[in-house]
Amino acid sequence: EVQKLNQQLEEKNGEIQQMINQPPYEKEREILRLQKTLAEKEKAQATSDVLCRSLTDETHQLQRKLASTAEMCQHLAKCLEEKQRKEKGNSDDQIATERSNQVCLQLLPLLDNETSLQALICNLQEENRMLKQKVAHV
Repeated sequence: EVQKLNQQLEEKNGEIQQMINQPPYEKEREILRLQKTLAEKEKAQATSDVLCRSLTDETHQLQRKLASTAEMCQHLAKCLEEKQRKEKGNSDDQIATERSNQVCLQLLPLLDNETSLQALICNLQEENRMLKQKVAHV
């Protein structure tokens, strides 16, 4: 039993010596391989970061376009309603106004809080301007 253990110990010592005596170029080759893998992963991460920033910018741009489209839709709906009031209601205009209002109502939930707040401010400013014009006219 002791002889078996001594023999196993000598085998393990031989394996350790082989690892120690391993040529340095193999160690360097492994280091270079690991460095290359690390560089590839860093490059992939940088590419991913750039794509994420690009998508974020595009998302913000699309949100601004959506806000301006919704605002324009609301403005057109108001103009149509005013025209409708002046003409004392043509049924075709009422249908167009309803459709325009439906589109606007569908777009509004898509806006984020800041954008909808900005659109509300713009609408209030426009309404205020129109009221001032009416007061000046009267």
